[in-house]
Amino acid sequence: MLASLFMFIVGWGGLAHLVVSTRPRIGGEIWLFFILLQIAVTGTAIPILCLISQRLTSMSDPVPLTGVVVRRSVWIGIIVVTCAWLMIPRYLSLPIILIVILLFVVIEVFLRNRELANER
Repeated sequence: MLASLFMFIVGWGGLAHLVVSTRPRIGGEIWLFFILLQIAVTGTAIPILCLISQRLTSMSDPVPLTGVVVRRSVWIGIIVVTCAWLMIPRYLSLPIILIVILLFVVIEVFLRNRELANER
């Protein structure tokens, strides 16, 4: 949780500083924006997904490991960064958002099923 708080502060603070103090140019600023957005969204999603995982897991099943929660948070960050990137040329629409989300959900389901098969 401490790393999540650090990521939250660095990501959102860096984004605020970037938006307030720099001019919008194509170059290093846009890549810094994407990196800070990834860090900020991942740091925000970790505690939320941790709480959801604890609440929705049944009593008979073990709570997902921390690595699973972090991986899912990184997926959410990648989805948000991908959507932000698709907004630049104005390609982003609701069907594209749903396809991107579905793509990452399918990848996560395959990874989780493989992990559970190895645990048994």
